[in-house]
Amino acid sequence: MRSAAAVADAGFSQASGRSAKARYDYWLLMAALLMAGLGLVMVFSASGVMAEKVMNYKYYFFKKQAFFSLVGLSAMAVFAFMPRKTMYSPIYLWLAVIVGLLVLTLVPPFSVKAGGARRWLHLGPIALQPLEFAKVALVFYLAYFFSQKQDLIKSFSVGFIPPVMVTGFLCLILVVQPDLGGAVFLGLLFFFMSLVGGARLLYLATSALFGLAAVTLLVIQSPYRLSRWLAFLDPFKDPQKVGYQLVQSFYAFGAGQITGAGFGAGKQKLFFLPEAHNDFIMAVIGEELGFVGVSVVLICIAVILFRGFKIALAQDDLRDRFTAYGMTLVLALGFLLNLAVVMGCVPPKGVAMPFLSYGGSSLIGSFLCVGVLLNLSRGRVS
Repeated sequence: MRSAAAVADAGFSQASGRSAKARYDYWLLMAALLMAGLGLVMVFSASGVMAEKVMNYKYYFFKKQAFFSLVGLSAMAVFAFMPRKTMYSPIYLWLAVIVGLLVLTLVPPFSVKAGGARRWLHLGPIALQPLEFAKVALVFYLAYFFSQKQDLIKSFSVGFIPPVMVTGFLCLILVVQPDLGGAVFLGLLFFFMSLVGGARLLYLATSALFGLAAVTLLVIQSPYRLSRWLAFLDPFKDPQKVGYQLVQSFYAFGAGQITGAGFGAGKQKLFFLPEAHNDFIMAVIGEELGFVGVSVVLICIAVILFRGFKIALAQDDLRDRFTAYGMTLVLALGFLLNLAVVMGCVPPKGVAMPFLSYGGSSLIGSFLCVGVLLNLSRGRVS
């Protein structure tokens, strides 16, 4: 039987031997570009009035998002054309850089406290949220670990403890920021990758129970988090305070009906709906473009996820398969959690909608995932 290292080397050799005419998954690329284009237009619509009042320049957020789009497209192109061995080699370097950036968010000179949390780094004119890149780095690490440790994956000490410690350390830094939602996201990423990686169900079930207990304890001990949980259960009980954001989101979706109020004609973005151009941009799309616009977004999401998982299934090399699965999972969790929040299915939490929400870190991170998937799709899917 061939060792995991031999299989990986064979995969690298095969990848390097492909012709320059190897096909990329253009359906995936077109769906991602369509969503990013729609996001750019909707960021302008959702933020124009606020930008003009606060910044005295209505194109402020639009121009920044356009710049983020160019950076994201460049990053996607780099990872799409990058030799696979080059992409995989510095896995521990990626992790070290991400840990360093996350730790820096706890250091006041490098970060700014907003909303009671330190989640953003401000390095001169550059502002970034390390969490978005931690998702990608964690996928690279878990894909490497589960592909190389298949013969020991059922072992608790060797096959389960190391990825738990790495993921747990990243989550601990996020909780300290505090960013409980980000920690939950990484925890879900670890759980689903471990599930397909071959970890014992007993270990996963036990870790899930511990994680659930920790989240429950953190929610109960924090009045702010507890109020958001209560608002999620019945937002109309206090529609002017803790339930305000969800109620305004519901109003936006309800006002859109079939075809929407028309681009730029929405009213909830006029300082009624907080974070209209960020986490709740789907509510603006629902109001201005209606059921038709939301359906277009959902179709794009379906195409991206279908093609992503198909790319994963088409891989011969185990590490390639886990990597493609993990990158698709990052996008899938982002899509599902954001939609769940704006529709009141889970407690309100700052989860950006990939490709649509305003924000450079989220947009670049989403393009990175697509770039890796395009790299892995060459000559593998039709």
